[in-house]
Amino acid sequence: MAKLYVVPTPVGNLEDITARALRILREASFVLAEDTRTTGNLFKHFGIETRLVSYHKFNEHQVVDNMVQRIAAGESVALVSDAGTPAISDPGYLLVRKCIDENITVECLPGATAFVPALVDSGLPNDKFCFEGFLPHKKGRQTAIQQLATEPRTMIIYESPFRLAKTLQQLAEAFGADRRASVSREISKIHEQTVRGTLAELAEYFEQNPPKGEIVMIVEGLTRKLSKRTAEDVDTEEDTDE
Repeated sequence: MAKLYVVPTPVGNLEDITARALRILREASFVLAEDTRTTGNLFKHFGIETRLVSYHKFNEHQVVDNMVQRIAAGESVALVSDAGTPAISDPGYLLVRKCIDENITVECLPGATAFVPALVDSGLPNDKFCFEGFLPHKKGRQTAIQQLATEPRTMIIYESPFRLAKTLQQLAEAFGADRRASVSREISKIHEQTVRGTLAELAEYFEQNPPKGEIVMIVEGLTRKLSKRTAEDVDTEEDTDE
């Protein structure tokens, strides 16, 4: 059956891939890969010989219509990114949207994505959260940060290791230095690390210890807790009412 399969691949340890994902990658007519070299290493490890076709943010607008036509003509295609789930801060949305518009079946397999283990490892509330991906690099950056300052849900933000310390400092200035957060890097890899603390503490730590690898920041949402003084005022008012 002609179909687009969206296939998550490991963000670190290759053992994190599912048996179903391996089967789909072997059975597909061809596999669309963000970087054929990276995916080629994965295929070599698992002995997969399916043909790889380059599909990334620099060519997706040019090739997406042709890919949709091939799927509609009867080919079964798998889409992968370098790591994690395609379309989550990676190419994929445009192809999925086009397939849906053409009534082509799209099936996304469950699997690896970096922010879920980072969120759980943070120790911050995870019953409600928002995913922000990468903040704007220049235009609109300060506006985006100021808007997030009053976000009540736990925030998930991706960042480059080269901008991490500066971003933490900017968040500390906008959110308050004592806002709790955590930074996870190299998830599921040998040098995996999660550092927890306030935004100010984390900014200082990563200024002194420049990080490497993929970065996920988890930031506490704005809480509405009463201050100690306010709570005492409320108690006094209740006593007066009595």
